[in-house]
Amino acid sequence: MPTESEVHEVGSLDKTMQFHFPEEPLEKEVREVIFHVFQALEEKGYNPINQIVGYLLSGDPAYIPRHKDARNIIRKLERDEIIEELVKSYLEHHREEK
Repeated sequence: MPTESEVHEVGSLDKTMQFHFPEEPLEKEVREVIFHVFQALEEKGYNPINQIVGYLLSGDPAYIPRHKDARNIIRKLERDEIIEELVKSYLEHHREEK
């Protein structure tokens, strides 16, 4: 039979965790990095969307070329920071006004 603390831990799995980002705005920096990487990928003949998504999902920098120092530039930002800004931008531009 589980102890009281074990029951509490199991019950805590049902709670929603919150993810917090620093409050400093990253929008401009993320935009500049994404456009720089996008251009480098296009110049090398890759599908920029597929490559950026591959990097964001896997964390593997091999999805981003060294061309124009794109690999080092994108790694200056955390992937969760990039994803946060992409989601914010998407919602700001696609949210229906009520």
